[in-house]
Amino acid sequence: MPADVSGGARPRPSWLTILAPGILVATTGVGAGDLLTASIAGSKAGVAILWAAVAGSIMKWTLNEGIARWQMATGTTLLDGWVTRLGRWIQWVFLAYFILWSFFVGGALVTACGVAASAMIPLGDPVASKNIWSIVHSLAGLALVWFGGFALFERLMEAFIAVKFVAVLITAVVLVQDWRTVLVGLTVPRIPAGTLPWMLGVLGGVGGTVTLLSYGYWIREKGRSGEEGARICRIDLGVCYILTAIFGVSMIIIGSRIQLDGAGIRLAGQLADQLALVLGPWGRWIFLLGFWGAVFSSLLGVWQSAPYLMADFLRLRSGTGASSEEAIDLKQTVAYRAFLIALAIVPLANLWLTVERVQLAYAVMGATFMPLLAVTLLILNNQRRWVGERFRNGWSINAILVLTVLLFAYVGYLQLTGQMISTGG
Repeated sequence: MPADVSGGARPRPSWLTILAPGILVATTGVGAGDLLTASIAGSKAGVAILWAAVAGSIMKWTLNEGIARWQMATGTTLLDGWVTRLGRWIQWVFLAYFILWSFFVGGALVTACGVAASAMIPLGDPVASKNIWSIVHSLAGLALVWFGGFALFERLMEAFIAVKFVAVLITAVVLVQDWRTVLVGLTVPRIPAGTLPWMLGVLGGVGGTVTLLSYGYWIREKGRSGEEGARICRIDLGVCYILTAIFGVSMIIIGSRIQLDGAGIRLAGQLADQLALVLGPWGRWIFLLGFWGAVFSSLLGVWQSAPYLMADFLRLRSGTGASSEEAIDLKQTVAYRAFLIALAIVPLANLWLTVERVQLAYAVMGATFMPLLAVTLLILNNQRRWVGERFRNGWSINAILVLTVLLFAYVGYLQLTGQMISTGG
């Protein structure tokens, strides 16, 4: 074991330290849209599509592992790889997409936080209460990221994942009536008649979209590199997407026991009220607490990570090379802080739009981003001269990436043609 500067043995990092970036991905990526999409799917299709939550998590693991492997092989973020290897034109495509994504995702998250908090602590008129709580949560997220630092951010996210994991899992376990049926739903792929769009929503919607790119900045905070870094990333991403699959499976089980009507974030209150009929008042409060933890942790994760992407984009635009990348603390740049302020304020305009319209735009944009990510990983991580032989994609990874491209392209088609009701994701 290597020694530190004082001559003593360097302590081994704890498992919590090793798993922290994956926990951040799971906490940020599983939000209101994911929980509601899965619960509606359970209401429509029952537990027969539990397997889709597991398969979707495997797809997201493959994408995020590819992002990490590129960074471990090259020492640069995937955004840097896009620009330096695929041409600077992709900067403008990414910038246009990222600004729209930030606006609609920010709007969806502040709205969801407002709905969750208002359901627990109403402040008079329902619309005014939702708007007040939305603004409070947005500004609270801004303050926590601005003043808290990365260590506080990690501790908060670890607490939030415990809250939503325990709340959702306990609710699901209590509601299970037939464990054999659950086991069959997990292991035997089936698509009940008329439920294909909902199965696709679960398969493609649970686990985050653009926030996958944030993982590269979080593992840089941990100083990971090379083959050892890639190995650790596979472990903590494995834990991340096991948790993500458990969330998705639990919400499908919850949805299978109740009847849901309507669309959009309003379903959260309906879900809580119906759970109260089945489990009693405690069931309503446990779910609402877990729901609030899910949406506020997602907001906090996006508020902390999205400015990384903008700051890195502007670094690349300025021509600063990868060699100085590690010397720059992006969190301390003007670009990071300016975008953080904008992210906390500008999306509040969504409070005056219909929830369904915001959520639909959010979901369509997510469905269009994922095939782009998969295609670029197929290009970048198959080039021996860029990543070396040890970091190249294997045939199984390439097969999953191709399947991901086809799946998300089809999901995007269904969204755009109005054949799929969206609740975000």
